[in-house]
Amino acid sequence: MNAERLDSFREFVDTRSSALLKTAVLLCGGDQHAGEDLLQTALVKAAGRWQRIDEPEAVSVAEPPEAGTGVADAAAAAELRLVMREALSRLTARQRTVLVLRYFEDLPEADVARLLGCTVGTVRSTTHRSLARLRSLAPELAALGPADAERRSAPDYAPVEVRP
Repeated sequence: MNAERLDSFREFVDTRSSALLKTAVLLCGGDQHAGEDLLQTALVKAAGRWQRIDEPEAVSVAEPPEAGTGVADAAAAAELRLVMREALSRLTARQRTVLVLRYFEDLPEADVARLLGCTVGTVRSTTHRSLARLRSLAPELAALGPADAERRSAPDYAPVEVRP
């Protein structure tokens, strides 16, 4: 690898390693050490092929929603992360991968299918089954969502029927 490509690779690793590690940990079901190993292995493979990689940022990363400012919001967010991490760790590796790529990385179904070497229909069915399993493993996730918390705290909340 020439000096220019080496600098390019180092810059990529410096700027993206934190986000890549978060994704790797999610893919490993929340296991930090396994995520670090996965990232290291992926970066070693990428380094060997760096001269042939035209767009290292071809996989886009979704922007996280703005964090709440209250202590209750921070506590609920931390609890949600813990529950989600535990539930994800109980999925199969393929189910976890599909959910992370679809919802954490915000990739379209076609891109997930291409990355996993399967059809869009397989991605759809795997996503459906994975979400159903996630809901059965952690039904408390619905109770921790910010929209539900807002509805529970609103004293005059009542469903409204909309007619055409």
